[in-house]
Amino acid sequence: MEIPKEVKSIIVKLKSNKFEAYLVGGCVRDLLRKVDPKDWDIATNAKPNQILGIFPKSYIDNKFGTVTVLTGSAQESLEKIEITPYRIDEKYTDKRHPDKIRWANTIEEDLARRDFTINAMAAEIGEKEIVRIIDPFSGERDLKKKIIRAVGNPEDRFSEDALRMMRAVRFATLFGFDIEKRTASAIKKNASWLQAISKERIRDEFMKIIMSENAADGIELLRVLGLLKYIIPELEEGWGVTQNKHHIYDVYEHSLRSLDYAAKRGFNKYVRLAALLHDVAKPRVKKGEGPDATFYNHEIVGAKMVCQILGRLRFPKKDIEKIAKLVRYHLFYYNVGEVGESSVRRLLRRVGRENIEELIQVRMCDRIGSGCPKAEPYKLRHLRYVIEKVSQDPISVKMLKVSGEDVMRILEIGPGPRVGEVLDILLGMVLEDPLKNKKEILEEEIKKLKDLPSEKIKQLALKARKEREKIEVKRDEMTKKKYWVS
Repeated sequence: MEIPKEVKSIIVKLKSNKFEAYLVGGCVRDLLRKVDPKDWDIATNAKPNQILGIFPKSYIDNKFGTVTVLTGSAQESLEKIEITPYRIDEKYTDKRHPDKIRWANTIEEDLARRDFTINAMAAEIGEKEIVRIIDPFSGERDLKKKIIRAVGNPEDRFSEDALRMMRAVRFATLFGFDIEKRTASAIKKNASWLQAISKERIRDEFMKIIMSENAADGIELLRVLGLLKYIIPELEEGWGVTQNKHHIYDVYEHSLRSLDYAAKRGFNKYVRLAALLHDVAKPRVKKGEGPDATFYNHEIVGAKMVCQILGRLRFPKKDIEKIAKLVRYHLFYYNVGEVGESSVRRLLRRVGRENIEELIQVRMCDRIGSGCPKAEPYKLRHLRYVIEKVSQDPISVKMLKVSGEDVMRILEIGPGPRVGEVLDILLGMVLEDPLKNKKEILEEEIKKLKDLPSEKIKQLALKARKEREKIEVKRDEMTKKKYWVS
């Protein structure tokens, strides 16, 4: 794959100043996988002040010597490119950051501090393409074998930064790779180290797993490796908890299958998290065993638990409220001919019109996760139709730019049937020509009606009402056709 000119330019400038310069890390991995890199990182034997001297439009905002160069590129992934001096990280007391760093002399020393072999490669760039891969830990081999392997001793790597254990799961999930045996064993043995990591960092890594296509596999891998109990232990409570005659899977597997459908359909983060957590309270409220077991109020208790879980992981308040609402109302009841429009309006008020589509998507995930063959049966399509129907602005005189008070003022009359009839006539005019819906135009039309006999006004109002009914019927037919309902 061709290296962007912005990246080449930086490497050329470093080399022209007698420094080494290599592509490193994830961008090398992605190039070898024939995937467009999201970020471009460069390593060099130049020190921070030397880098700043070569690139006037650059800055340092960290204690590790990484210099960010502003390229002026219109492409977001190339707008800022990071250059890191070769370095060696000293002891990690907090299992998050090195206590101190010192500059290294070679690219091989720099690569030795990195997390996984597939991320511990460097690429030397020629005029047009990669001319050499520096691969001291056989990362290219592991890429071909689809293996996630820690650089050197896995316990040392995870002791340096415990979040790397979650990163191993994330890479395995994203790429469909296996975690090498020694690396996996080190994660199982030291999973508790994750407790030293800030909740914000855990949340961000967790969401990268959730937003992958194989999110459910990632959650299961977190459980198998002993990490899930340090992230969302409440979710693990559902493992092995049987349900009733309405479900063929236990609570945990049902949740994973629901998430899997959300991920495969490309649903947003709110739906994915709600699909994963919608039954999180079932183990705590379960009564009885076998086909008649009950889980009364699990949606109410679950919404409260979701607030606690997501709050603990430092999710934004608005995200917590939205996901909790999706969990709270995921059991909404709807049957064609049994639930009226007033009930649908109440549901809309409780959930919010802006959340209703995501609530239906959660229901679809719930159905597939329960073993139902169809995600969106007729009744869900019919519900969509009713929602759109009750959400549409009614074709009424409220649309007009004049009111009954205007009619009474201009015609010099008091309240009575004549006011409604005049408004009906005006609405008919506006439906025929929306450009007439202006206060000054409508007031002129009212004046024209002033001298008409009462019977004539009644006839015009009746004709206008019939035309309006035709429009309403046609609109309803179009909405039914949109959702394939009758």
